[in-house]
Amino acid sequence: MSDQPDDPADAQAFELLDSYLAALHAGSAPDRRQFLARHPELAAALDCLDAIASLAPAPTEHLDGRARVVQSAPTQIVTDAIAMAAPARDSSPGAAVRSDFGDYELLAELGRGGMGVVYKARQKSLDRLVAIKMILASHLATNDQVARFYAEAKAAAKLQHPHVVGIHEVGQLHGQHYFVMEHVEGQSLAVRLASGPIEPTAAAELVATIARAVNHLHAQGIVHRDLKPSNILIDSRGQPHVTDFGLAKVLMTDSGATHSGAIVGTPSYMAPEQAAARGSQVGPRSDVYSLGAVLYELLTGRPPFREATPLDTLVQVLEAEPRLPREFNSNVSRDLEMICLRCLEKSPEARYTTALALAEDLERLLKGESVDARPPGILQRLRRWSRRKPALASHVGMLALCAVIVQANYSMTQSVDPVTHLRVIGVLAGWAVICLACQHLLSFDRIAERARYVWAAADVMLFTAVVMITRDLEGPVVGVFPGLVAASGLWFRERLVWFMCALSIVAYLWLMLFLTLVGPPLREPLFRHIILLVVLVVLGVVVAYQVKRIRALSRYYEHRQLP
Repeated sequence: MSDQPDDPADAQAFELLDSYLAALHAGSAPDRRQFLARHPELAAALDCLDAIASLAPAPTEHLDGRARVVQSAPTQIVTDAIAMAAPARDSSPGAAVRSDFGDYELLAELGRGGMGVVYKARQKSLDRLVAIKMILASHLATNDQVARFYAEAKAAAKLQHPHVVGIHEVGQLHGQHYFVMEHVEGQSLAVRLASGPIEPTAAAELVATIARAVNHLHAQGIVHRDLKPSNILIDSRGQPHVTDFGLAKVLMTDSGATHSGAIVGTPSYMAPEQAAARGSQVGPRSDVYSLGAVLYELLTGRPPFREATPLDTLVQVLEAEPRLPREFNSNVSRDLEMICLRCLEKSPEARYTTALALAEDLERLLKGESVDARPPGILQRLRRWSRRKPALASHVGMLALCAVIVQANYSMTQSVDPVTHLRVIGVLAGWAVICLACQHLLSFDRIAERARYVWAAADVMLFTAVVMITRDLEGPVVGVFPGLVAASGLWFRERLVWFMCALSIVAYLWLMLFLTLVGPPLREPLFRHIILLVVLVVLGVVVAYQVKRIRALSRYYEHRQLP
């Protein structure tokens, strides 16, 4: 494949960018704004060139003890910059590509990620179809990216299984790192799922086959760590093939290409220990969790956890329980649901011990035999329910505790008026009903965000009603206001924190005015009430700031592209 662009438009872009790069090398600072005003189509390529001083590798670098030669001539770098910008013209999967790459003729693009691109190609010497994966802009790739790329090829090359995509060749041509894989004629499981869930029996058969393939990985000392529908190819006979070992971990001899403490994988399908970046705990049972997530999506049409942002999804993976598959698909049997949920247990010890054990349990199900997965006990059901509906569970617990305290206070003292007691109990009961209603509204994606604000407002107003009934603003119960502000941060929404903070301040000021006018008069000095108001403001600032920081990390994760 020629180092120079063949397309006339690319040739002109090449000359323009070459002159821009030459000016950079000469130490001058070209007028970027003026350049883009004349050639706006080159903005993407120009971004690459502006960072060339820090990103361009030296002529010779060492990787895992081996020297690799890198062409660092301006001509080659500009060609890579154009290559990075050019796909914008037509980078959709399946887009026709006609170009020679050594012994291979590139035919079409099959897909791409943050670092790699995969092409369908014909190997000319053997006249066979293959798939070629390359690093996007190889000359600008970091050592870690190259190391991860070769680690993927090395991991896949060890595997010989009919349901694992095999590796034919790995190498470098014109500075372009690549490896050649078996070509699977068909589509990814993600494409198949775009049309909806799969019939339960077919889903069980499919995952049983995939699980046996994954067990082969584990027998070779490899943990995939990124099992998901888009990494499972379905051939023309409907048979699955596991692919994409870019995040694979070699047990006991991990190359270290993925740094300790890094969150790697796809949030909706990663195990809790991956989501918590507990790398030492990531093992074969982490892949069992991912297989359960794939099975869940095959049965329901959606992964077990999928929120608006990666942060929200990671929080759900760590803390929540998935909704029961039969809530989405009544055709799912109880046994199949138990198998799926056992894979998705938070604790690795509670899952199937191996992918083979999962495959065998699914096969027993298909034969009509009894399965190993057992229904949960009462305590386990209660724990799962509280994880599936944490906001409701916490409210129910809080209201129950309040009811016990109110009842105990009424029974043990003679100072509480029966009418006042009944009013407080009535408010607590109404509060519980409203919590149930708000939890129900959260299950509807279109109105879930509004439901959170409604719930927050209801909490403040109902607690204010309790204080108005008891006419006690100076007891320990007022500590609920700071608690409400602090708890609002658990929704991970900055505006909701400010909303709760403002409502609490307004409600407290209203109670001060109400009790001043209606009585009894406030016993505590005014400055103590002012201090509590200041505490509410400060607490709101701190909680909102922390949520903002976490949101910033979430946006970073969202825009960070993994291979």
